[in-house]
Amino acid sequence: MQRRKFLSLGALAAAAAVVPASLSAEDFRKSKPDVWKAKTVEDAIAKLYGKTATKSDAVKVTTPDVASNGGQIPVDIKTDIDAKTVAVFQDVNPESAVIVYTIYPGAVIDYSIKMKMKKSGTITVVVEGKDGKLYSASKTLSVALGGCEG
Repeated sequence: MQRRKFLSLGALAAAAAVVPASLSAEDFRKSKPDVWKAKTVEDAIAKLYGKTATKSDAVKVTTPDVASNGGQIPVDIKTDIDAKTVAVFQDVNPESAVIVYTIYPGAVIDYSIKMKMKKSGTITVVVEGKDGKLYSASKTLSVALGGCEG
């Protein structure tokens, strides 16, 4: 009986080791390095997706109106759009791209992140739908104390 348990656990471990390889996300820093060098939000979106996004009420971005510390700005992102990717951009730091998520089937898009902004500006979220369209929402906020330079 012990041998069967050992063999079944070994088979289970081997199967579990294979699963993460099939779930790996695209490394956008390697596949699209120009996105991470873009100085404007529009340029970063164009370099990531090759087109512009349309504003949509289906994408929700929530931040405080005034961030007391630019080094830790809470950003909540939510949408019910059937998405392939979700990307976050900002317009005040030297590079506009913040993060790009690859979305897997059945995933719930209800994310909370913290980001840095050196001064007041606008955060833009772009959702790439499985229909190939780009949906976006933006939120402008004031930063009381810069996060990148003091």
